[in-house]
Amino acid sequence: MSERRVRTFCRVCEPACGLVATVRDGELVKLAPDREHPVTRGFACHKGMAGVDIHRDPDRLDFPLRRAEQGAGARVSWDAAIDGIAQSLRGILERHGAKALATYVGNPSAFNTLARPEIASFSAQLQIQRNFSSGTQDCANKFAGSEAVFGSSTIHPIPDLAHTDFLLVFGANPRVSHGSFISIADPMKVLREARKRGARLYFVNPREVESAEPGEWVKIRPDSDVYWMAALLHELDRSGGLDRETLARHGKHVPELLAFVARYPAERAARVTGVPAELTRRIARELAAARGASVHMSTGVNMGRQGTLAYWLLHMLSFATGHLDRRGGNILSVGFYAAAKAGRREFAKSFADTEFGRVRRGTLPGNLLADAILREDDPVRALIVVAGNPLLSIGGEARMREALSRLELLVCVDLYKNATGEYAHWLLPSADMFERADVNITGLGLQYEPWIQWTDAVVPPRAERREEWWIFARLAQALGLRSALDHGPNPDLWGRTDHMLRTRGHSLDALRAGGEPLTFEPLTPGRFFEEQIQTPDRRVDCCPPEFASALERAEAIFGELEGEGLGRLKLVTRREPSMHNSWYANVPQMKRGGRDQNRLYVHPEDARERGLRDGEKARLSNAHGALELEIALDPGLMRGVVALTHGWGNRGSTGMRVAARTPGVNANVLLPVGEGSFEPLSSQAFMTGVPVELSAL
Repeated sequence: MSERRVRTFCRVCEPACGLVATVRDGELVKLAPDREHPVTRGFACHKGMAGVDIHRDPDRLDFPLRRAEQGAGARVSWDAAIDGIAQSLRGILERHGAKALATYVGNPSAFNTLARPEIASFSAQLQIQRNFSSGTQDCANKFAGSEAVFGSSTIHPIPDLAHTDFLLVFGANPRVSHGSFISIADPMKVLREARKRGARLYFVNPREVESAEPGEWVKIRPDSDVYWMAALLHELDRSGGLDRETLARHGKHVPELLAFVARYPAERAARVTGVPAELTRRIARELAAARGASVHMSTGVNMGRQGTLAYWLLHMLSFATGHLDRRGGNILSVGFYAAAKAGRREFAKSFADTEFGRVRRGTLPGNLLADAILREDDPVRALIVVAGNPLLSIGGEARMREALSRLELLVCVDLYKNATGEYAHWLLPSADMFERADVNITGLGLQYEPWIQWTDAVVPPRAERREEWWIFARLAQALGLRSALDHGPNPDLWGRTDHMLRTRGHSLDALRAGGEPLTFEPLTPGRFFEEQIQTPDRRVDCCPPEFASALERAEAIFGELEGEGLGRLKLVTRREPSMHNSWYANVPQMKRGGRDQNRLYVHPEDARERGLRDGEKARLSNAHGALELEIALDPGLMRGVVALTHGWGNRGSTGMRVAARTPGVNANVLLPVGEGSFEPLSSQAFMTGVPVELSAL
């Protein structure tokens, strides 16, 4: 028996925690935290450890499959699969043109350095305009917000947690999610250290998230954060807490910003946020008095109806108080490449007129995918899905099922035959993170401690699994397009990464040869306004003119929320350690200890008013759909809020047997879809703070 250990890293979420893989007789058998890693220092969560279970899962796709009778998959060769898919694509193109083709790219591809460029090249050469992605269910608002304010979608200053005296966190739960748009190992350790140092920590959320333990919970109504941010800024303006010198020197459209936030003084904002005016004033005073104040927000706000405006005001809470690019405030992280220039674009030029109306350039709103397939004129007839599960991740499951069943061609490139894959004509098995070489690309520009690591494939791809870049390169070749394989079967695809490293005085060859993660200087303030900001005039746009209609929409939504009152029941998404979107649904260890379903969490008083008791079945419904599910009482919820974990609903998923035995319910059944279901500034879907009704069965 031969056994070796291989240093690698996790590619489940942004921290990319260092791992040590045990390979026995050529098989990956164990993963452990890398205790010698200079940044993650032996920290890794159980989701990262479960990567070995996904790698070894007997339900994994190992061979290309073609749909046969009754939807069963017939094994075929790669040559047959590539030729068959190319033939179908060619026929659809000849009959209907490029508008009949679409792509959907899921979250895991963001953690795969080589996949995105080849997918993008394939799509561009075929002139596919209907490209969708999971980003519009996740964080599209942040790219739009930073582009509007700082001139680049890649500028996201992060909290300087090692030195901050004051931290305000909106809609995030780092204990469970381990950070989003801040790449940090063991975030709770860092937060506790900040608390011991005397920092004030506030977690603004409709529920008392697990991360709030070292700080104070600020209860807020779902989908109302933008109004509380405005109230804080107005209070700071009124009380002299803004940095007038910084605003005058580095800002523009400042009067327009102050005019907008003046609409929402603390007392008025309280009518929809539920945050008492005096608490707003106290926190504003503390922010103004802090030597170093920092702010952060995540998906709990992104997924509301006004995620871009919220991210804009989050930036303003940092900039307008003088804490942007200051020690203890928010600082732009620069790792192995100064990525800000790569995302430079004028926000005014970021929109295009399409058959769906005026939308942000880039990937289309995921909430329009079913509409694009079901439309009468120029429908999508062929869809390629990569590392995604739109049937469960986009709202409107019934409509999506109808749409997928209408397609002439559905190709799914994935680890599993998931719920979407049940409708596929072709299933192509992709390699997992331990079967390919990679660098930790996702945290670039977001790392609390900047670093880069190279990993070889820990083991070769099992059976006939293939990397995504190779699959799209083969498809391109079969269609007569340019391909990464044009110059041989083993092309060097790492030139771009090497170029990025060389801008920092390093090379990919040296990184490979060294075998160690390469670290860079820590977060360093003092360069933002002179070097890093990308607006044409190098000034922060404090109220972009393109926001005009969104600001009026904000007032209309405020009126709607005010009319509902604070008692209207709202549904929010709950993050749980046992799930990661929908792709951990087939891991047996994640289903133990009562985790066999996603229960609806309800405040005890809200349950009592409806005659419901802990563990009983109930009906959750609204105009979009209805679910029958078990409730669990949770006094850590704000009154009038119910919480449900997403990523479940695998009933009938024949390709994922564990998930099918423990299907739970699909929260997205209750979400709006189609026109009006996404934020116009960013195409971000409305997925949290959705009105619902709860009743006993």
